[in-house]
Amino acid sequence: MTTPDLQEPTRDPPGLELDRLADYLAAKAPGLVTPPFKAELIAGGRSNLTYVLKDIYVLRRPPLGHVLATAHDMSREFKVISGLAATPVPVPEALLLCEDDSVLGAPFYLMSRVPGTVYRRIEQTDPLGAEVRRKLAFEMMDTLAALHAVDPAAVGLGDFGRPDGFLERQVRRWAAQLDRSRSRDLAGAGALHDRLAATIPTSTRTAIVHGDFRLDNLMVDPRTMTVAAVLDWEMATLGDPFTDLGLLVAYWDVMGKVELEAGNPVADGLGSAAGFPAGPELLEHYAATSGTELRDLHWYVGLACYKLAVVLEGIHFRYTQGKTVGAGFERIGALVEPLLASGLAAMEG
Repeated sequence: MTTPDLQEPTRDPPGLELDRLADYLAAKAPGLVTPPFKAELIAGGRSNLTYVLKDIYVLRRPPLGHVLATAHDMSREFKVISGLAATPVPVPEALLLCEDDSVLGAPFYLMSRVPGTVYRRIEQTDPLGAEVRRKLAFEMMDTLAALHAVDPAAVGLGDFGRPDGFLERQVRRWAAQLDRSRSRDLAGAGALHDRLAATIPTSTRTAIVHGDFRLDNLMVDPRTMTVAAVLDWEMATLGDPFTDLGLLVAYWDVMGKVELEAGNPVADGLGSAAGFPAGPELLEHYAATSGTELRDLHWYVGLACYKLAVVLEGIHFRYTQGKTVGAGFERIGALVEPLLASGLAAMEG
């Protein structure tokens, strides 16, 4: 089992009081996780905090400090993972949801730990070689197509979101989120928002949307280079599946080209800049696999750049308050304006 970026085990990692957790589990799920506990914080994530317990369980909770409304809903993550358990989409086993803030200071849930590797850095992806990187990229797209093919009502997720007006709400939502975490002037933010709001396309499909689908949110079996589990469902909802495609392209082809002196803390090892097939080829593969005609993708990429910029600005805001856990957060803020500029460029079609 390989999971990169585990921090050293500590008695009480940030955001996790093990004695309180042990008491809660003993009362609510006796025998599920037996003491003594050890916990390791998985570094690399920039939003919800993820811990490994006793090497076989994973606990997820919201970040410390300032959080964006509705963006860290543990019950939604737990519900979508539970619903997808019997589908072709690989997910961890959902074990226990706690919505009582008094236990850890925030809601959390427990799931099984899936063996595998998360590929997020270039020193991991370079040794794979071009052929294996190509296989992995297409496996990623097949997994996304499988997710979008799931009938939400058939897996108990028919009420998981409001597809009508989804794109309009996305534009409004991310503008509102930016206002909640804005601590500085951002060139291009207003112009990109206004362009998106004025040119919203008509949605042609409704599906379960992951909301943050990318290579480093997948657990991969390194023996077969197949996807063992899709992780980090905090943004999942029902809506237009092209938003997942736009976001993937933004990570894959846009974010990978944003260069910082100290390195890009989000896209190192991912995408076309790291020797994977480029976004257009991945989209072509998705279209063939899913039997879907792709339209207006420039708008969806523009929305994705705006969304990513807002998310990273929120993380930067937490960093300035001293509320982040781990390394690399000091470089997050420098990505925001280049992403806004890239979004405006994408909108030109």
